[in-house]
Amino acid sequence: MAGKEPLLSALKGAVLQLREAGGPCTDTSPHLVSLCQRLESILRKGLRQPAWGFRRRDYWHWLKQLPTGTSGRPTRLSMSIQRAGGCERTRTAQGRGRYFLRLALQGKVLAVAVRELAQTPGLLEFYDPESSILGSEGLREPFLSLLLVLTEMDFSLDLQNCSFLDESWLLPVCSTYETVPCRALGMVLRYVEGRVFVTEVLPESQAEVDEVVLAGDILDEINGCSLRFAHSGQAGDILQKLKGQPLVFRLLRWRWHDGQVYEPLLPYLKVLKEKEPRFQLQHGPRHRGKGEPRQLRGGRLLYNLQYLGQTSIGTVRLWGTESCHGVNHLFWGFFHEPMGYSLLPIPSQYGGKEVLEQAIPAVLEGHLAVQEVLLDVKEAEILVQEKVSSKLLCRHPYPTISCVGCCPWSSRIFAFCVASSPESPDGSTFDCLVFASSSEQECEEIVGRIAAGFKHTEWFV
Repeated sequence: MAGKEPLLSALKGAVLQLREAGGPCTDTSPHLVSLCQRLESILRKGLRQPAWGFRRRDYWHWLKQLPTGTSGRPTRLSMSIQRAGGCERTRTAQGRGRYFLRLALQGKVLAVAVRELAQTPGLLEFYDPESSILGSEGLREPFLSLLLVLTEMDFSLDLQNCSFLDESWLLPVCSTYETVPCRALGMVLRYVEGRVFVTEVLPESQAEVDEVVLAGDILDEINGCSLRFAHSGQAGDILQKLKGQPLVFRLLRWRWHDGQVYEPLLPYLKVLKEKEPRFQLQHGPRHRGKGEPRQLRGGRLLYNLQYLGQTSIGTVRLWGTESCHGVNHLFWGFFHEPMGYSLLPIPSQYGGKEVLEQAIPAVLEGHLAVQEVLLDVKEAEILVQEKVSSKLLCRHPYPTISCVGCCPWSSRIFAFCVASSPESPDGSTFDCLVFASSSEQECEEIVGRIAAGFKHTEWFV
């Protein structure tokens, strides 16, 4: 019987392809979309439609009516149905049904749902027994057998990635962008049919410094608040309420896995182009220099540097301070002079940029063993790790950095001072860390990014 049903044969082929691939099935698995499409076609085949022109039925309409059990305790099936029904990023029966299928594959409950359907005569009437698979006992059993094979496979899906399920089984590439409290992120937004597009990343802004967001990407979520079906200005309202807090954005990328434009985005981009004729998709962060290729982590550039060593530069008590990230600091901003950036208004003999003139020679004259390291200038902190082993050597949040600058007699050497005991009641002990970069341009770029990072982490109260 099963061999006479093309949809079951097609599903069997998709299941075998996934199983032969081995390992957990993820959103990048080439046969996942095909599998989901086959499952959906089977669940839709033979669905009886109302005769009087009411809304068209989909498989979600019977799924959400399945019995929740008699014990009173929620089951994995009932929790999957509840989660799909309460999803803020889908509005149609198609979107919620598709979201349930993804939940059911990962939670291994799709076979349970079909068995519940078979045991509920009122819901089984959704299907024509002559033309459907689920309404026919002879076809339902081989379908269940294939679903049981799926329960033996592991699925590792991004279940937050569901904002396009109303429209397509093809899902976008998602990224998480974390940044720190700042005056302005530097992203220009445009609302198109309930989606929040980034149309421009402003030069020298926090968003440009972080090198994550690109023009054409979609803001899908801010700190857990969904922006699907957002009205004009909603993202700005959320950001205003979160002022002074760290921010976590969920981004939907305009570029798909194959490097091309994510296809379901094309109609939106057409409307966006009509509204803003000068809009262009941004293909990568703006890089200020052309050096040797650098490694990437989470969309950020890592700098290949030589760590020359560090030296202690004394202790200072900070007066008249505000609390920032648990560290006491004066928020007077930073200013640029030839030597570098003074980030805090502390006496030069303790941690201002002038101490670099003494600290850098002290390190160089010590002839310490040079280490090859990777410098990661993150949104809220700086990480230094060994290049070969990836062992983390140190991490310094921006509010613990007092100054940063280039060496005046060697354009490839730079240093920054950090508070090594910021919570001490007697004041902070400062250390100066010295590095050598591959070029003068790279050196200036790093110094500028560290200074900008400090500026953007100020708390404004």
